[in-house]
Amino acid sequence: MSVTTVVLAGVGGQGTILAGDVLAKVAAAAGLDVKLSEVHGMAQRGGSVDTVVRFGEEVFSPVTDAGGADHLVAFELIEAARRLPLLKPGGRLFVNPRTIEPLPVLIGELPPPEGLEAVLAGEGAVFIDADVLACQAGSPKSANIVLLGAVSTGLGFAEELWREVIAARVPSSTLQANLRAFALGREACMRGECA
Repeated sequence: MSVTTVVLAGVGGQGTILAGDVLAKVAAAAGLDVKLSEVHGMAQRGGSVDTVVRFGEEVFSPVTDAGGADHLVAFELIEAARRLPLLKPGGRLFVNPRTIEPLPVLIGELPPPEGLEAVLAGEGAVFIDADVLACQAGSPKSANIVLLGAVSTGLGFAEELWREVIAARVPSSTLQANLRAFALGREACMRGECA
């Protein structure tokens, strides 16, 4: 089995690290070698947070080069554009169509980004409105799990395994909302929204 690389890209507070941890635990529970790396600078203040999860029979490195990611899951548009060079040609790109404007935009030093959605669509992005689906699931904080549900459709792990790992990883008070969020993400793909 070759190594599969998944990059999760967001900003602080979006649950990027939790999503990467769940994915890594699912792959490990499936008996695969797993490597995980996180980069989070100023995450508590809305800075970029990237998690790379690589799994296969034998994985030597926790990082990936440009063009090395099989799947890129972006929690908002700017991070999607920023991490797009990591995606290999033909890789799967999932994007939550939300923009979290960085500080220079908020204080008026830079104009807000324009045209990101069109650029990402041109790269084959599948837009999953994770914030809306998370609210439907019962918790706006479960958008990260919605996106995991979407990407799970192409990773080959049993749905029950995902549910078991999510149950072991999230607080019991949010378990049902997270399981619904995961199911809604999967359903969005199964309805044909994920190419």
